[in-house]
Amino acid sequence: MPSTFDFTTTTSTQTAVDFLAEKTGLPKARIKDAMNKGACWWTFKGKQVRLRRATKDLPKGTRVQLYYDEQVLARIPPAGQLMADQRRYSIWYKPHGMLAQGSQWGDHCSLLRWVELERNRECFLIHRLDADAAGLMMIAHDSQAAALLSQLFQSRDLNKYYQARIIGELIANNLRIDQPLDGKESVSIVNTLATSDDHLTTLVEVLIETGRKHQIRRHLSGIGHPIIGDRIYGTASKTPLQLLAYKLAFRCPISKQQICLELPRELHLQNC
Repeated sequence: MPSTFDFTTTTSTQTAVDFLAEKTGLPKARIKDAMNKGACWWTFKGKQVRLRRATKDLPKGTRVQLYYDEQVLARIPPAGQLMADQRRYSIWYKPHGMLAQGSQWGDHCSLLRWVELERNRECFLIHRLDADAAGLMMIAHDSQAAALLSQLFQSRDLNKYYQARIIGELIANNLRIDQPLDGKESVSIVNTLATSDDHLTTLVEVLIETGRKHQIRRHLSGIGHPIIGDRIYGTASKTPLQLLAYKLAFRCPISKQQICLELPRELHLQNC
């Protein structure tokens, strides 16, 4: 069963792993593994951050939290793939099932941690992509680049294109779905790419002008064409969510060059 441990140190003579082993009764090897995978947190300079170094000396009065879930810690992360290295930021392919940034229970299965370890560079999350979905994500490598790229998303100066395989036949030519979500403006533009021979499914391209939570999933479900594999707004299946962020088009705020990056064809969704 998952366990949450929350302790405050009373002495500064113990390392983090010694303190947690004494308090939790867990073997030190398991605690070190959990810390390395981002399941341990401490309050540092007024902020709650992950504590990874097992040998860290804990000052008196330090609050330490360990979120221990053997099932989460045993998961093996799928591999992210580098699509473009722009030096101050990089663009990656996040596969189905990989988190964007992890949770309190760990971050070893997140793209952000994957990139930190793969590139040995400072990493900043710019935007999110559902764990169930796959596709392109940007990671910044310094705080100034992170601010510039975040502004790019906020000002809608970046075009985000998705592919979705949906239930039913839909013939769409710049179909505009502007149903508000959570009381906020939400706009998705849908175009048909292909229909299956049996007319039971359709492959569409979706350009989103806004970025609301689960926007594409909710918009397509709202017009009667849920995405295949959507366990929340459609019907759960063994097939992964058929939603892919496959293309980004923007003017780089650093180099001022126009960039259009599309996933290679072998990573595109296939109609059936």
